[in-house]
Amino acid sequence: MWWRRRRIFDDIIRELEEIDEFFERVFREFERMPIEEMREPLYYGFSIRIGPEGEPEIRTFGNIKPSVGIREIGEVREPFVDVIKDEKNAELIVTAELPGVRKEDIKINATENEIEIRAESGDRKYYKRIPLDVEIDPKSAKARYNNGVLELKLRMKGEAKKGFEIKVE
Repeated sequence: MWWRRRRIFDDIIRELEEIDEFFERVFREFERMPIEEMREPLYYGFSIRIGPEGEPEIRTFGNIKPSVGIREIGEVREPFVDVIKDEKNAELIVTAELPGVRKEDIKINATENEIEIRAESGDRKYYKRIPLDVEIDPKSAKARYNNGVLELKLRMKGEAKKGFEIKVE
């Protein structure tokens, strides 16, 4: 099984090298950009975690994308979002970072398969569409916003699936 762990680390290193190459491209383009074009802040980030299959998941967020470069800066920022399934309570917990806006500026729309978050306050604009891999009850949604962090709790449809014990040989 050591080869499986090694492959996971190889995948993570490869992804990090791609991100490093992206930043090098951005900085080269940034050096060539005229000063009058530098109105918008650059906002880009990523998170890494190991998914349920044991494979690394790298998610990006921000107003620039690695595939297009700095000239494609958008006015709308993609917030960092995390989705957690709480099987015990049959809940889906969605956390989004939206600094610089008030709770009155946030608009949330949810269907059984997707959540859409929009926020706008002055020069701060956020947008994120979150496709879900489980069905939720949008009418059960409860949202809280505190210190730039939005937390949504939604009931998953049906009962939470009970796990079963697996014997290790």
